[in-house]
Amino acid sequence: MVATITRKELREKIERGDKFQLVETLPRTAYDHAHLPGAINLPPDQVKELAPNLLPDKSADIVVYCSSPT
Repeated sequence: MVATITRKELREKIERGDKFQLVETLPRTAYDHAHLPGAINLPPDQVKELAPNLLPDKSADIVVYCSSPT
């Protein structure tokens, strides 16, 4: 099941120290420029190639973010 969380909810998860994997799905150049602390980069054109190694735990709590005005 895929759920959407707000920026505020993400900030609260980080502040509480919740265990989750934070994934940025922007091109590598955007990730290199700036990203949230602890985030890994998974560019959209490389998901099939990189996801199995970067996200091996299928039961993990994963939060994915990209560029969006909301």
